[in-house]
Amino acid sequence: MAVDNNAMLIRRELITHVARLLIEDQLAEKIDRVPLIMRPRNNSSVRCCIHKDRAVLKYKLMGMLGFNIQDEVDELTPLSDYARQAMNRDETTDIVLTVVDEACSTCQKSSYAVTNFCRGCVARPCMVNCPKNAITFYNGKASIDYDLCVNCGKCMKVCPFNAVVYMPVPCEEACPVGAISKNENGVEQIDFSKCIYCGKCLSNCPFGAIVEKSSLVDIFINKRRGKELIALVAPAIAGQFGVDFPKIVKGFELIGFDYVYEVAHGAETTTNFEAQELKERLEQGDKFMTTSCCPAYTSLVDKHVNELKPFVSHTKTPMYYSAEDVRKKHPDACIIFVSPCPAKRWEVFHNPFVDFALSFEEYGAWLVAAKIDLNAVEPAIISNVPTAEARGFAASGGVTNALKSVANGLDINEMIVNGIDKSVVRQLKSFVKSPTANFVEVMTCEGGCIGGCNVVSNPRVALKQLNKSIGASCMASNKR
Repeated sequence: MAVDNNAMLIRRELITHVARLLIEDQLAEKIDRVPLIMRPRNNSSVRCCIHKDRAVLKYKLMGMLGFNIQDEVDELTPLSDYARQAMNRDETTDIVLTVVDEACSTCQKSSYAVTNFCRGCVARPCMVNCPKNAITFYNGKASIDYDLCVNCGKCMKVCPFNAVVYMPVPCEEACPVGAISKNENGVEQIDFSKCIYCGKCLSNCPFGAIVEKSSLVDIFINKRRGKELIALVAPAIAGQFGVDFPKIVKGFELIGFDYVYEVAHGAETTTNFEAQELKERLEQGDKFMTTSCCPAYTSLVDKHVNELKPFVSHTKTPMYYSAEDVRKKHPDACIIFVSPCPAKRWEVFHNPFVDFALSFEEYGAWLVAAKIDLNAVEPAIISNVPTAEARGFAASGGVTNALKSVANGLDINEMIVNGIDKSVVRQLKSFVKSPTANFVEVMTCEGGCIGGCNVVSNPRVALKQLNKSIGASCMASNKR
């Protein structure tokens, strides 16, 4: 699986431990030992000491058991108690991200800093151009008075030696909507009235202090209770794990799922409905319409860009239509959406037809825990193959391509938003006043769902693998 940093490796190792203990039916009995196994005595520590490392691992495991770290009442409550509570709970919440305060204490407030590259030059453009007179020179080196500094960045822009650097808080810098900030104790906190569940803070925190709450325990409990397990797999999964899609499906069967359905079939329904809706809107005089497939984008509109609300498609997401259909076929089953991002986990909570979400990372960890190598398994037989355009929903531009394939002469002039950041939010706000396209496809993650924060393959590699899956759909279509 693709690896970007050590924090990601630790997260996946923890998920694998939880999955292995669930498989062995030893979660409550052995979970307290996981931090000790991962950080044994006399080994080097990542933080100040081995005990700090273990404390952080404990709180991350709390999140993976489905709890908010901030809900802790007694610090001495062992993980085994949380495991027992998890195995007996019937309700969860739509808060899908939680901050481990023990891990979040190192980042200082975003600011500019003078490095040792400062040569104390005669020109002193940093001092001359500072609008607040916050820069002085002492012993031949520039110094910033942070009581006066307003973080305008002019000193960095004008320094001829690149001696001034910007020191960001990575999670705050990555959040496109300002939903995360430090509290009075210097620990990051998420404002869920602003959060759009994109997971960018999760991906960008270099200390792994932000944890996605998991439903892994809930899924195993439903399996033990005799429920049918049904996987609704997002189209993006076809680009993951470096194997062809039929082998991915076989993996689900081997770990105990009874049925696997492609959400790409729901994408076919979404395509037809959105194309018809776009046609009707343009005929009635609307200047444009935007997609509604990405829940992080629709949350962005609901919470931050209200002026776009009238232009968002009323069509449901592919997951909605797929789950609605599957629930009719399996009314008593435990239906699990297999997801590339936390935003879909939030959508699952609010969907009446889906029970839980399983991330791509969690599926991969489950395979590792079960000692299943997808390269070595026989591919499953896929009898009902969706259209190539429907599988293409996973990549940026895919929704637009699908709409054009069924548009029946409708002139679509598209704008594709490939990833949301602070500048894109500003762009979307201004777009309402002067639209330059009649159809706007918005993907919160760069590259589309194959770039979600729960993916396990490099997006470029994933796109190649996805295109193979799309090719298989074309071949199946030609045989019909």
